[in-house]
Amino acid sequence: MDSADSPTKTQSSEDENYSLLCQAHEQFNNTEYDRCLELLQQLDTKGESSGPILRHNRAVVNFYKSGCTQHATLLQELEELATDVKAPQGMGETGGGLSLKQGASAATVARYNKAVIYYHRHMYGTALEKLAPLVARLEALEKAMSALVATLQLQLLLATNQLNRAEAFLDYLQYTLNLVDKAPSSNPDEVVPATATTAAATPSTVVAAQGSDAAVARAAGDTSGSLQLLQLLTHVLNRKPVVITEDGTPHYAALRAQQYYIMKDFQMAAKQLMRINNECTQAGTVTPQLSTCIANNMGVIHLRVRHYAIAAKFFQNALNFDKQLASNLRESTLQTMSSAHSCEILYNLGIAMLHLRRPKEAFQCLLVPVKQFHSNPRLWLRMAEACIMEHEANLAEDERQSLAGAASPPSSRTYAPQSAGVPEPTLEFAALCLRSALTLTLHHKASFHMDATQEETPEQTEHAHRSWRQLQDNNFCNPSKPVSLESLENMLAAIYAAHSFVSLRLGDHVTALDMAEHLLRGERLSDAHKLLGHMYAGEALMLMDKAAEARDHLDPTFVSSLDAFDLETRDWQLKSLDAAQNVVRYNLAVAMTLQNDYQQAKTFLATLTHSIVSIKALALRRYIDLKLGAAANAVSAGALS
Repeated sequence: MDSADSPTKTQSSEDENYSLLCQAHEQFNNTEYDRCLELLQQLDTKGESSGPILRHNRAVVNFYKSGCTQHATLLQELEELATDVKAPQGMGETGGGLSLKQGASAATVARYNKAVIYYHRHMYGTALEKLAPLVARLEALEKAMSALVATLQLQLLLATNQLNRAEAFLDYLQYTLNLVDKAPSSNPDEVVPATATTAAATPSTVVAAQGSDAAVARAAGDTSGSLQLLQLLTHVLNRKPVVITEDGTPHYAALRAQQYYIMKDFQMAAKQLMRINNECTQAGTVTPQLSTCIANNMGVIHLRVRHYAIAAKFFQNALNFDKQLASNLRESTLQTMSSAHSCEILYNLGIAMLHLRRPKEAFQCLLVPVKQFHSNPRLWLRMAEACIMEHEANLAEDERQSLAGAASPPSSRTYAPQSAGVPEPTLEFAALCLRSALTLTLHHKASFHMDATQEETPEQTEHAHRSWRQLQDNNFCNPSKPVSLESLENMLAAIYAAHSFVSLRLGDHVTALDMAEHLLRGERLSDAHKLLGHMYAGEALMLMDKAAEARDHLDPTFVSSLDAFDLETRDWQLKSLDAAQNVVRYNLAVAMTLQNDYQQAKTFLATLTHSIVSIKALALRRYIDLKLGAAANAVSAGALS
């Protein structure tokens, strides 16, 4: 007896069982769940041979009867069913119970439903793992069931930013399985405008294993439109030229906005989103999910054009809408749970707050997504930047209060290494964040896939089947898009620079020098990072009583070779080559002073004219005058100032 098979019509009793199962299916579609359970109970009482199918369907019906909220109970029952009935290992229809007349086997549909539950719970890695055995034998599945599995697999690939694999998988579906048609390509002579939004693809739903001919086919019919939408979304995210024809629904309109954004037509992207909002408001179809999506994507657009305050406002609005969805996730439906995106929104808000120089708020925002995206090195770097910004703001405030006489001159700030593990915006925690960011980045760099952008030929061959599995995406910065090699090198340089700076502040001069030297050995190093590397290395060497070696890093001649544009476009104090030259000369004067080369140091100090070093240069000049025994000159200079 094959416990995974549905009833057949070979005998009179089996005809009756088949009829009861069809009635149960009809009652289920009519949301008459109590009646459906009664019919399933009759089948169970009659000793129907397909026990696993009845157990599975009862679990699904009870799940829908609860309002789709008892997903934990359903998941537990599906796991128990999987232990009792092994999934079919064969590739043919008989072993897998995969013909349309039989319906999908209980084990097959149960595995699919488990993947659906994990998908809605944002556990995408687990969902991919659960779905993998079905994807591996996708060609052996009945076409309706394979459409369900393919749709969910494509959703998971896009949700995890595996864009290249999604594109290759789509080719496999199109040319090998014929599940999707070719997407309409835009005219090469036509300029395609562009926008940014997440197209809300139809979420996958839990399905029941049925015995009627319309069993899985009806569920698969619901996914046909979703698969077409996912096909277009995949092409848009991979920057493929496609024509998006709107059908009056927000899904295709939002996809058009996504296309505008990717093509950097931000004005049209914003107009498209506002049009969606206005049309849905007039039609009375606005939902918290739609409002959250629109507000977040409007924030992304304004963040992209550096309207940081406006972006922060949109992100805050998106969080307010999202709270309506996430107020009680334990009692929420699966689809409501999948619509909650507070982690991603808080990530965006944290970035906006960093640009607005509000480090405390940025740190608190980033604390939430780091729990979910803890393997994202860029997120750890952003948290460290918030810590550094908060520390520097506190130092500046102490200095202002000291100059105003509101407080006594601050003594050297003490640090508490034992508090490094406490998630507070301190330099100690910044050092911990930077160690995590560096470890993750070096690991990802070692396994970086240079062929991530390789395109697959659209030929209908067995090689196309294998190629999508072999492709890899550099998607280690989720929820951000895959990282290019240039972005990886820039991120690594930023980590080294920040790590060196924090180590200098904490008095760890050896680590500061080591990080600065690694920075200077970096590939594709920008002129700004080159300047910082020499500055931090020189300062670390001076603090280690190696002033002679420090002077090698503080040669003013290398500054003149730097690109002024690279300095001017950075969000920092050194906005010109003149400012950079003055800072380097000041530090060189300090190194000369430490070597007792006072006359040469005074010569360099006399050339400093920029306000960024004027106060420090005056203090150093007084110190040198005192060392030279010219106390009178020092007092006179003090009176003049």
